[in-house]
Amino acid sequence: MRYNKIRKMDISDGPGVRVSIFMQGCTFNCKECFNPETHDFNGGKEFTDETISKVIKLCENENVTGLSILGGEPLHPNNIEGTTKLVKTFKEKLPNKNIWIWSGFTFDKDLKDKEVMKYTDVLVDGRYVDELSNPTLKWKGSENQRVIDVQKSLNSNDVILYK
Repeated sequence: MRYNKIRKMDISDGPGVRVSIFMQGCTFNCKECFNPETHDFNGGKEFTDETISKVIKLCENENVTGLSILGGEPLHPNNIEGTTKLVKTFKEKLPNKNIWIWSGFTFDKDLKDKEVMKYTDVLVDGRYVDELSNPTLKWKGSENQRVIDVQKSLNSNDVILYK
């Protein structure tokens, strides 16, 4: 597994000041994707235990609200194991901070039974659709995408949107 970049202080990918990691590799190839350099699974840098340690250390900063995981596609079969290890470690070390994940997969169809969801607070799901693009949307790029409160959704066995 590989990642593209880490942002130490990000204010655009979720609420508050966040650390963001962009995973490498995606097969969706959405038209007008904002991050096409993350599509190649061979690009970027190797994702290792040291990468996880670096992300956790950055998130320990008291000004950081949480971790955002984007891509590429962090929940692609090639990436989900590493993403799961990252979020599990994060929640063990920083249980009071939150995790947001962006994925082209959908919660109810593809993700609700995956281990990674046990540690995820908010999921922005669905592929970006350029024809449904709306720059005024908060935390998502197109009208079809949803901002989901994962823990409430898992508890109710229904999709509950984040407020």
